[in-house]
Amino acid sequence: MNLNQGWKFHLGDPELAWYKGYDDSEWQSVTLPHDWSVEHPFDESYSSGTGYARGGVGWYRLRFELPEDIQGKHVRVTFGGVYKNARVWCNTNYLGMRPSGYATFTYDLTPFVCPGENVIAVRAEHNDLADSRWFTGNGIYRDVTLSILNPVHFVQDGVFVHTVSKNEVCVQWELSSNAKAEVEFELCNQTMFTSGKTGSVTLKLNNPALWSPDAPNLHTLTCRVTRNGYLCDELKIPVGIRTFRFDPHAGFYLNNTNMKLKGVCLHHDAGCLGAAVPKDVWRRRLRKLKDCGCNAIRTAHNPPDTHLLDLCDEMGFLVMNEAFDEWEGCKNKWWQGHNVYPPKHFGYADAFPDWHERDLCDFVRRDRNHPSVILWSVGNEIDYPNDPYCHPLFESMTGNNDANKPAQERMYNPNKPNATRLAQISARLVRIVKQHDPTRPVTAAIAFPELSNQIGYTDTLDIVGYNYKEHLYRDDRVAAPDRVILGSENGHGEEQWLAVRDHDDICGQFLWTGIDYLGECHGWPVRMSGAGLLTTAGFEKARYYHRKAMWSDELVAHIEPDGTVYTNAAHVELFCDGQSLGKQEVNGYSAVFGLPAQFGELRAVATRDSGSVEAIWAAPGELAQIYFAVEPGEVTQVEVILQDAAGQPITEDTELSFTLTGGDILGAEILGIDNGKPDDLTPYTSHTRETFHGQAIIYVRQSEAPAILSVTTSCGLMASVTLAK
Repeated sequence: MNLNQGWKFHLGDPELAWYKGYDDSEWQSVTLPHDWSVEHPFDESYSSGTGYARGGVGWYRLRFELPEDIQGKHVRVTFGGVYKNARVWCNTNYLGMRPSGYATFTYDLTPFVCPGENVIAVRAEHNDLADSRWFTGNGIYRDVTLSILNPVHFVQDGVFVHTVSKNEVCVQWELSSNAKAEVEFELCNQTMFTSGKTGSVTLKLNNPALWSPDAPNLHTLTCRVTRNGYLCDELKIPVGIRTFRFDPHAGFYLNNTNMKLKGVCLHHDAGCLGAAVPKDVWRRRLRKLKDCGCNAIRTAHNPPDTHLLDLCDEMGFLVMNEAFDEWEGCKNKWWQGHNVYPPKHFGYADAFPDWHERDLCDFVRRDRNHPSVILWSVGNEIDYPNDPYCHPLFESMTGNNDANKPAQERMYNPNKPNATRLAQISARLVRIVKQHDPTRPVTAAIAFPELSNQIGYTDTLDIVGYNYKEHLYRDDRVAAPDRVILGSENGHGEEQWLAVRDHDDICGQFLWTGIDYLGECHGWPVRMSGAGLLTTAGFEKARYYHRKAMWSDELVAHIEPDGTVYTNAAHVELFCDGQSLGKQEVNGYSAVFGLPAQFGELRAVATRDSGSVEAIWAAPGELAQIYFAVEPGEVTQVEVILQDAAGQPITEDTELSFTLTGGDILGAEILGIDNGKPDDLTPYTSHTRETFHGQAIIYVRQSEAPAILSVTTSCGLMASVTLAK
């Protein structure tokens, strides 16, 4: 059962908050997922790396009822993610602590629960604000679930299903008890009966529909445990049947079809929502990425919310699933602006020696049934030059973000960790992954292959991911002819894409990034990175359409107001107020035309052998109306777009005020308002916000009854819309 409702929250560290009888009646009522970071103003005294967001210590408490027949049952609670150092109590009994802010973890509550009222208390501590290079969030920012099970049941994440061939799947299982029980698996009208505490079976299927990005067909595997005719446990697991392989010379194949990975890297926040991102919000974002030709996601640089992976399964995205951003050596953490020295040194490295195996095992076991996942990544830029690893082979080393690095920080320093250690750690991490999933290859995102190739680090990997090192592809192919090469992190330029498109052996690329994200900013008042195709509000940038021209199979064209036309056509002709400005042969994926000083309308006609397509841009008039684009759901998303009298979007910005009325007794709730503007310091809790390029988005947690959203501009223009699930 879902335990997201009914929590109490307090920012601070009161004594005895772990005690079952503690009076929390004055605490704030919250619904999970919850991120306290975005409930407080940004402040320059906080860390630029984590988006100038507040940290601290926060407590959560939940009272929940259990039935009288709970005796003899097995009870466990699972936390999807708590940032960070989460300590958990049940009925005053201390269960343990989990340092990682990204781990999904489970506690056995069986010895501590009772019929009637029970209390769970959670303490999250994030005092070292400069512990990350990007926004982390704070608190219980993912789902919490409670499981009540019979004594004989499938252990947590104990069923593993994987494709053997297009007509066969293998199912492995593990039960909680040695008690004699029958295990049943049903998939695509095929059923297999077996028994035993552990084991595996192969189900032979009759031409099932295969899973792919173009046709993400999912089937349901039903898993049952029965004992003496009594059903003890039942699981239903979505299954995507697909085969894939990576070939060092021909690239990536899915279901025996060669294809390029057209991927983006994604952090886990969503602007005004912080790290507490509802599934509906991810769906809108992924749909827009899909529309520009994206077929792959890299989780940067930590285990993602399972809702994201569920959507990748459902919508058809291939996933590089990443575990860590640092191992033993703590990276530089920027707190006064990107590359502004001196850095601070907090982070997961403090926990890595004692916790990496547990975190990695739980991560792989949690996600190994997702058909979207095709790669495990054990690390991101662990070999970044002098951060902190170095080696005497290089007297001086510079990375891709070191423009302002002091000279002494570039030089070899024998007192820093020796990079040869990376090969030893990587080999161990790869072994851990393959203990729990031997069916998928393991990779890492390599920042400095010039060194990592010489110290054996890359030799430990099945696939070598290159970050911003396209210029090494050809030479490294000669030096390592059997290496599978993938662009694990890449810039947005055409040159980087051509390095993939024009070479069969390069499997694909992952852009940095798909969506703007909080943190890793260059300094106050900017709070975010603007590296995305989409803003934090999920609106398309110019580079989105440039990418769509590169990645789409269909003929596309898009005009920017400066006369740039993004297209994958062979030729484009541009008309300005009906007069042709000439026809150009498209060199790459864009054409640039000179424009007169003033004009009203641009029209581009893009052509290639398969046909033609038109794109139009018209100069907007004065603000006359407010347009709503509503996406219903558990969380309703409303794009607010300013328009002129003809319905043309305008880019002039104005302040908007939002009010919400109606809804049932539970009440609808505004979760956040965002415009995607990097330096907007308006608190996210405010119900007023200026548009950015004439746009904003509002997120409303929906009630059963309709609610009315009203929007008023600073000049008095008002409009409203009725929202329903």
